[in-house]
Amino acid sequence: MGNSSSGPTALVGRILISQVFILSGINKFAQFSMMTGYMLMKHVPAPAFFLGCAAILEVLGGLAVLIGFKARIAAWLLFLYMIPVTILFHNFWALPAGMERVDNMAHFMKNLAIMGGLLLLASFGAGGYSVDSRGAA
Repeated sequence: MGNSSSGPTALVGRILISQVFILSGINKFAQFSMMTGYMLMKHVPAPAFFLGCAAILEVLGGLAVLIGFKARIAAWLLFLYMIPVTILFHNFWALPAGMERVDNMAHFMKNLAIMGGLLLLASFGAGGYSVDSRGAA
């Protein structure tokens, strides 16, 4: 079987993974006060500052992945961002047995899967149908 990294498969993958970040970033802006309160509960210092940074990174990083512009760099930045976010906000191991623990474990595992996808994107690039591929031609 041939390599599909230059075909539409990579584009579909970028569309899917980018939506997680674009929509999450937009939601952070839309629900800014509620999200700041949640970050305060998690003992995040300067929550409004870090929330603003997170929202900007998610939207811009997600858009870069979507169109395939500097996609490797965007994937690395999003991957590195997700490490502390996943540990801080989905620390299921610190919760008592029950639905909250199960829910946080599911989010933790989902984030690991997203991080795996980001590492693949960082390793192999945006593929065809991307701004990056146009610059390589």
